[in-house]
Amino acid sequence: MDLLRSLPIGLYLEQPLTWLHRIDARVKLVWLLSLMLSPIAANPVWRLSLVGGLLLLTLLSRLPFRVWRQQIGLVLLFSLLLFLITLLAPDGLKAPSQPRLPANELAPEAFSPAVPPSARLSAAPSVAPAITPSVTPPAPVLPQPTPYRYVLFDRGILHVTRRSLELAIRVATLMFTLIYSTNLYLLTTAPEEITAGLESLLHPLRRFNLPITETVLTLTLSLRFIPLVLEEVQNLVRSVRTRAINWKKLGFQNALQVWATVAEKLVDNLLVRAEQIASAMQVRGFTAPNRHQVRWHQFKLRVWDWLAMMGIGLFWVTRVMLGGV
Repeated sequence: MDLLRSLPIGLYLEQPLTWLHRIDARVKLVWLLSLMLSPIAANPVWRLSLVGGLLLLTLLSRLPFRVWRQQIGLVLLFSLLLFLITLLAPDGLKAPSQPRLPANELAPEAFSPAVPPSARLSAAPSVAPAITPSVTPPAPVLPQPTPYRYVLFDRGILHVTRRSLELAIRVATLMFTLIYSTNLYLLTTAPEEITAGLESLLHPLRRFNLPITETVLTLTLSLRFIPLVLEEVQNLVRSVRTRAINWKKLGFQNALQVWATVAEKLVDNLLVRAEQIASAMQVRGFTAPNRHQVRWHQFKLRVWDWLAMMGIGLFWVTRVMLGGV
């Protein structure tokens, strides 16, 4: 098992280079923020349109089938499960309803003020004539004037209402948009481009004496450290497998001690790797952000980048017109 290649989410695809790879990382980051912010207070039609747009974008990007099959499969399965759970769950509207008018409007009690039974008996005469209450016929059942129904499906334990359906669409589409748009961005953008793009966009904040360069450098090291963590986990798992340990004979307590030893070894190896990286940076002069800077990418907006930026404006105009408040 190769953990560095078997993880289907969050990996950068180096080959083949698609047109999404060639778009500027800053423009793609603005598009990502737009996709994340646009579902806020949007109607279900806009949310479903975002899901369809992301699927269409994946097809038009000409990514390999083996890649986007794994990407879409897991996220889509998770979103469908979330949709079904939210759809069949109670909608939360359990407020008791009380009719505005009494059930029998022609009864004498309907026109008299509320009097306690004890006071009513004490005030009544000793001999009173029997009063036969008038029986009114039940009101006829009138047909529904509109085809509106709040309960859409009710069979046994399955109860679907309009609110539960709208809430299910909202939750499922939101999770799909957030996870898959971020994954598509990571799939077509190198980690160095991401950090360099963030540094370029956050450059105006340096006027407030914020450590932008240090933060971006820390993010770059974190992204580069993730493959090292996976490599160490992979090596330790392989070392445990090669020893052919009989876990049934060990028992729960001894097996727990073995995995505790493996976790301790993992932490020690990661600390050694981190110390090696820190020593290598100090040798190469990374002591201050102004003394040693490495320009990973020289950003330059091209024609397709300007077209993508125009698309962002058109996207938000469409969101305001069709997406609701």
